[in-house]
Amino acid sequence: MTYLGAHLSSSGGFHKMGKAALAIGANTFQCFVRNPRGARAKAVDPADLGRLRELMAENGFGPIVAHAPYIMNPCSKDEGIRALAAEMMAGDLALMEHLPGNYYNFHPGSHVGQGVETGCRQIADMLDRVVQPGLQTTVLLETMAGKGSEIGGKFEELRTILDMAQCGDRLGVCLDTCHVSDGGYDVTNHLDQVLEVFDRIIGLDRLKAVHVNDSMNPLGARKDRHALIGQGTIGTEAIVRIIAHPSLRHLPFLLETPTDDKGHGEEIAMLRRLLGEA
Repeated sequence: MTYLGAHLSSSGGFHKMGKAALAIGANTFQCFVRNPRGARAKAVDPADLGRLRELMAENGFGPIVAHAPYIMNPCSKDEGIRALAAEMMAGDLALMEHLPGNYYNFHPGSHVGQGVETGCRQIADMLDRVVQPGLQTTVLLETMAGKGSEIGGKFEELRTILDMAQCGDRLGVCLDTCHVSDGGYDVTNHLDQVLEVFDRIIGLDRLKAVHVNDSMNPLGARKDRHALIGQGTIGTEAIVRIIAHPSLRHLPFLLETPTDDKGHGEEIAMLRRLLGEA
């Protein structure tokens, strides 16, 4: 069965999130492990994390994804902001060691006028400081829409970071359907060609997770506004083709659509029905 889930509220602990995922028909989920718009981290509760591991094993969960806070910018002009990004990621990865074999996803950041090459170098340097040998979590660079000075709107930019980082063999990529469409990659009409380009530049073996979102914007808008499945410019049929694609269907697919848990449950049920899994 396809690993389908959604971004869930992190209030109440990790085991509670696992139960919330089951309640909406999910067998994976994504969450923040600290305040998404601040630096405050959740306290580590090994017992709670242990209960989540047991629940996941008992219910055939796929890998789950922890998402870095939005304020993290490892390629800021400000050295203090870059240092805070490294501190936050190191703390989050320490927590994730209690959930071995899962993923930690982050937005590469915005170079704010320094240039793409400088930004990529700063991101790679941070990763080399925090992604230590023996880490049991794979760190994922997210594909972005390319708005402003945002890094990751082109597959080549992610490839540059992977090549620059000494720890590059321990990194992966999370593809966001809204972001790549807004970035100019036509996953609606030319999915195979987009995947061929991704494979040539990055390698499909690096692709570890997919954010499943429709887009409010036309192809190439570079704006990043998520829409409910079927209520955007990508469309339900294209989303189902992405999930069912032979090169992708083994991956965890996470909804980040603008709705609540009930709405995500309805979207998951719809997608499972269209995939023939209902």
